[in-house]
Amino acid sequence: MEMPKKSDALELQEADATLNNSSAADELEITENVDSVDENAEEPQGQIATIDLSKDEIVAEMEKLLQEKPDQVKDAVTRLKNAFAAIRKKEIEVEKQAFLDKGNEEAAFAVMDDAAEIKMKELLAKYKELRAEQLAAIEAEKQANLEKKNAILDEMRTLIADVDNVNRQYNKFQQLQQDFKAVGDTPAETVTSLWKTYQQLTENFYDLLKINKDLRDYDFKKNLEAKEELIKQAAELDTLGDVVDAFRKLQNLHNEWREIGPIAPEIREEVWNRFKEISTSINKKYQAFFENRKEKEKENETAKTALCERIEAIDTNTLATYAAWDEATEQIKQLQEEWRKIGFAARAVNAALFARFRKTCDEFFARKAEFFKSMKEAAARNLEKKIALCERAEALMNSTDWKKTTQEINELHKEWKTVGPVLKKHSDAVWRRFLDACNHFFAEKEKNTSSTRKTEHANLETKREIVAQLKALAEGEVTPEGKAKVKELIKQWREVGHVPFKEKDNAYNEFQAVVKVVNDKFDLRETHSRMANYEKSIDKISSDSDKLYRERERLMRAYEAKREELKTYETNMLFFEAKSKTGNSLLKDMERKIVKIKEELVELENKVKMIDAKMD
Repeated sequence: MEMPKKSDALELQEADATLNNSSAADELEITENVDSVDENAEEPQGQIATIDLSKDEIVAEMEKLLQEKPDQVKDAVTRLKNAFAAIRKKEIEVEKQAFLDKGNEEAAFAVMDDAAEIKMKELLAKYKELRAEQLAAIEAEKQANLEKKNAILDEMRTLIADVDNVNRQYNKFQQLQQDFKAVGDTPAETVTSLWKTYQQLTENFYDLLKINKDLRDYDFKKNLEAKEELIKQAAELDTLGDVVDAFRKLQNLHNEWREIGPIAPEIREEVWNRFKEISTSINKKYQAFFENRKEKEKENETAKTALCERIEAIDTNTLATYAAWDEATEQIKQLQEEWRKIGFAARAVNAALFARFRKTCDEFFARKAEFFKSMKEAAARNLEKKIALCERAEALMNSTDWKKTTQEINELHKEWKTVGPVLKKHSDAVWRRFLDACNHFFAEKEKNTSSTRKTEHANLETKREIVAQLKALAEGEVTPEGKAKVKELIKQWREVGHVPFKEKDNAYNEFQAVVKVVNDKFDLRETHSRMANYEKSIDKISSDSDKLYRERERLMRAYEAKREELKTYETNMLFFEAKSKTGNSLLKDMERKIVKIKEELVELENKVKMIDAKMD
């Protein structure tokens, strides 16, 4: 019978050292956090509940799980909690959208109480209580097991101390070994010392007993096979993609390793080193996983802090127009989109950063709502003023006191220009109402003051003749003489006096139509080169939607300004009586300006269309 050498305890000591150097304490803390089922905890990114149950069915399932042992259902509880949270999140989104669809402000939205949610929180709280009770019971059981194992070890010491009767105590010592292994878990801090003591006592007993070498060799062989199997399983864990799961399973393999007896001394260190090498590889991956996650969370924290600073830098006090607010709103939306693309920061700062970012967004949109409300109220007051001016103009439209009423309508027109803008949907209608009343008066005045009608009709005939000549040139060949003639005819048209008011638009439209043809044919329009140059400049910024949008806004502002200028000239023409050379000169000058403004409006329209084509 060969006595086992005391160096058999070496592999146990090395195993304990590896475990003590690992992140087992950290992993325990993670597990306990999961067991605590904190319903306020942030759900891991990418985790999606896949339980196909309603809220009430989830609550019912949760009530059933509370009848089971907490440690046996903790995964099921987590899945139910995540599934319930996903359903509740969608409900709140729908509830919020319905609230907004009714025209309510987003800042006024508040989540309504949900009976199922309240019940679910109560059940989760109950589960935590049950789990805490279970953990307390487990700890108490571990303490009792510690006392049992210490008692068994004391008995072993007693047997070993009775050197003369060791052979008679063999069966009893084996029974104590079985009893020791049969006792359940003890507190983690006692496991290593207990096992070392047990191994040492076992080796001392076998040294005294002088076990048969063949029996010892057989034990070595069986123990080697068991450890080779654990090495194989550890190697498979080292290939797993889920390093956290691999680490947890490795802890179980280490526990099994410590349960296995010694192997032949000559291979003991080599076998242990193989197992330790694989364990070290898994431990390094596990540590690297959490280090990488912390690094990524730090990067996300930096990125989110930068977004908070950028959004806080937007000064709403400088936003005084619709366009300025719209441009700032686009910036806010872009920052929100960037925020959504950034992952979670560390739990300690993530919620605070989101609250900071959300607060700035809420304040911006609240200020925007106040601005739009004030602008609408101002536009409403302006509309009331313009409607009042329309009513005053309509009260004068049938007057026959031509001179006095002309002066009064002139005053109304001046007053009109002092009134601020109204909403676009009312702008054209209220202006048309005012203009119709003024036009009616001046049309009636024209009927009753026809001293200039013959001249106007003569001018109309002259302009028709000019149009006829231009049409003839448009149908002929392109010659230098024809080109010069076209320019001369266009100049003559602009020098001819005004025509009857009712024929003014028709004559102008006919003239513009033929001028477009001859300009294209004789290549007279300077607009062609300007438009070509403008198109080149637009091509340069076609890839930048923000620049295109700002350029379009600039053109639209210029277009609206030109329209207002045109309305002013057209209205002023109604107020002149061409009874002198000076009056005729002013009328001709105004007609030329009207023609030029209309051409500029057409050019602006074409530029806007060009930008729209680039933005499609």
